[in-house]
Amino acid sequence: MERHDNILDSMRRIHFLGIGGSGMCPMAEILFAKGYEITGSDQSESDTLDRVRASGIPVQLGNRPENIGSAQALVYTAACKPDNPELTAAREKGIPTLERSVMLGMLTSLYPELVAVSGTHGKTTTTAMLTQIFVEAGRDPSAIIGGKLPLIGGNSRVGASGTMVCEACEYVDSFLQLEPAVSLILNIEADHLDYFETLENIVKSFRQFAGQTARALIVNGEDKNALAAVRAGKEVVTFGLGSACDYYPADLNEEPTACEDFTLMHRGKPLGRVQLAVPGKHNLLNALAAAAAAHYLGVAPESICQSLSRFSGVHRRFEVLGKFQGVTVADDFAHHPTELTSVLSSAMKMGYRQVWAVFQPHTYSRTYSFLEDFAQALAIPDHLVMTEILAVREENIYGIQTSDLAAKVPGSRWFGSFEEIANYVMEQAQAGDLILTLGGGDIYKCANLIVEKYRTGAQ
Repeated sequence: MERHDNILDSMRRIHFLGIGGSGMCPMAEILFAKGYEITGSDQSESDTLDRVRASGIPVQLGNRPENIGSAQALVYTAACKPDNPELTAAREKGIPTLERSVMLGMLTSLYPELVAVSGTHGKTTTTAMLTQIFVEAGRDPSAIIGGKLPLIGGNSRVGASGTMVCEACEYVDSFLQLEPAVSLILNIEADHLDYFETLENIVKSFRQFAGQTARALIVNGEDKNALAAVRAGKEVVTFGLGSACDYYPADLNEEPTACEDFTLMHRGKPLGRVQLAVPGKHNLLNALAAAAAAHYLGVAPESICQSLSRFSGVHRRFEVLGKFQGVTVADDFAHHPTELTSVLSSAMKMGYRQVWAVFQPHTYSRTYSFLEDFAQALAIPDHLVMTEILAVREENIYGIQTSDLAAKVPGSRWFGSFEEIANYVMEQAQAGDLILTLGGGDIYKCANLIVEKYRTGAQ
């Protein structure tokens, strides 16, 4: 991937096009706190824009050439169209234009202790766990997280130390812009095949990412693809469920509970007891990864265990939105078969009368490539309701439809609108049930609609 000289060394005025995006506002806030002159624009109002403005950053609504003002550089996202008025104006003026991942690489290079969290699943939760550990241990980190962490009131934090924790996303090789001190590789599975095409190409990219890591790799010791990405000559620390790994759990609570309760072990030595407040075996692995990284970087074991036990989750990761007429409504970001299996298996252990899963398939390529795996995962809950496939950035060259998936899950239903789904599940769900929306797109709007209908009595 193309590398750039760091403009942050020579420029002070930077404009963010689409500043309200979850990947944009954290960078803008951190740079503003470091003394850079930041401006921004976005297409629509949001809570994020309110927060950005409250920090002192001026934001314009709409995209107009004059919005870039006297900026010396413009940052945009990959979703920005080439003929965007601000992007066009910047290029005509000879102002450097930088895609978001490039700016992330430049920003993170300012931190000598960059801890980057990579993997097909679990990045946001693990980044949030690690941030909470560092904050509560007094390490004063900066952080860029893909979801809102209650402890810090958002998805970014500006710290005074040289430590930064951030997600390292593999899609379109964005993480190759980073040069971390320590990298976590949580897992590697086939995903984003619209870009990578093959699993081998994904592993190859992770191997390059590992090679750009200066000090240590914290790796899932039971994931063969993650181990295949390890580069020779790098210090490797492993985590996993078995005692062959450097960090592993022992004395797990044998009761079939949703949240894991275990002793954190390091090479045969107990470090302390952890009682997770977030459900699922996947969160046990996320906690082990965060603990391994924190312990490697010198955080006291007692502090690690206490922080993990206090961690309450992040936005859109089994986020309970409320309980209405005895029915619990929750929302989760899971959109890959492995994630769905973990979340739905956990939900089935939570003691609900019945679980109603409302799933939004995310991209044609993913649905086509993992059709059988999706069918297996989505057969776990008591009931399955689906939307049409969310195209995102794709054309349906695969000829795949939600009906193809529904045919493989007996008893499942699908509807063309969130309104129809909300009405259907609310008519069917009874006291003691869970309605759980799932997906990486805008299915959370369906969850919010269900909540609103319960609150207003509209159905």
